[in-house]
Amino acid sequence: MHARQYLDRFETLLGVTPVKTLTVDVLGRPRSINLKLEGHNITGSIKARTAYGLVRGLAEDGLIRPGVRLIESTSGNLGVALATMARYLGVGFTAVVDPLITTECLTRLRDLGATVVMVEDPDPAGGYLLSRLAKVKQMVAQDDAYVWVDQYNNWRNPEIHRQMTGPEILGQMPTPPDAVFAAISTGGTFAGLSRCFRARSPQTRMIAVDIKGSVAFGGRPGKRHLSGIGASRRSSFLDPGLIDHLAFAGVGESAYYCRAVLRDSGIYLGGSSGAVVAACVRYLAEHPEIQNPLCVCADGGEKYESTVYSDAWLEAIDERAAPADVPG
Repeated sequence: MHARQYLDRFETLLGVTPVKTLTVDVLGRPRSINLKLEGHNITGSIKARTAYGLVRGLAEDGLIRPGVRLIESTSGNLGVALATMARYLGVGFTAVVDPLITTECLTRLRDLGATVVMVEDPDPAGGYLLSRLAKVKQMVAQDDAYVWVDQYNNWRNPEIHRQMTGPEILGQMPTPPDAVFAAISTGGTFAGLSRCFRARSPQTRMIAVDIKGSVAFGGRPGKRHLSGIGASRRSSFLDPGLIDHLAFAGVGESAYYCRAVLRDSGIYLGGSSGAVVAACVRYLAEHPEIQNPLCVCADGGEKYESTVYSDAWLEAIDERAAPADVPG
């Protein structure tokens, strides 16, 4: 199948992922929050949309051809999405990963036929992203068969979410959310969503959620344990005009809300989604006027059994599953 034909077919498989409403306790009062469940997307995460936008751009630029090998630095979900696309396009894919990747993601990458390169040395910011990027650049310089997808700087990353994800949310809800909470790492998803809402629902507050130790938009660098959220470098896509509030979550509260949502509703959230829900609960405590919040949940929990759903893992990193420290 020609690359363009495959991409057209893949596009028909993207979305529409469900929005589910659940009730959480905020300062002793039941509050409703909406969850956009991207774990229901093809390849299991919101990164299916990102991968589609990036690879479609490469095809339009004439870079998808026999013999090429896509390469990307990834914490897991984008790698799985790119490995899926590469398999059906008939090209290779190399995922440059680090020890924070979950065992479940690593297994899935290998099952999809990806070549996995593990970077072991942390970078000066306390994470592995800069080390992964250095490895990608080294490999691209040494072999011209590699095509770097570059989710970190490619404008098509935020653009696909401006064109697709944001309008999909607005079309699903009876009224626009009055606040949207989404995790940041490259910042592409959040930037695209924010541009969409700024244009079509400017009253919606855009809340960026990061993990402690990340410097994706601000904050102090430190060691991080959770994959799929945060970064060792500032995002190329985010600027102050796109963010109404920046919230930071800890690993323990992220794990707590992953488990609480599963226990109370049967919805199985990934690690970054727990962080987003934690930030939402804290924000609702401080802003009771928010009545219709939406949390963008990037993926499901099946890849996190060995991390946020594991007491042994939390104990090993000296964390415990605890609720958000809400004021009151």
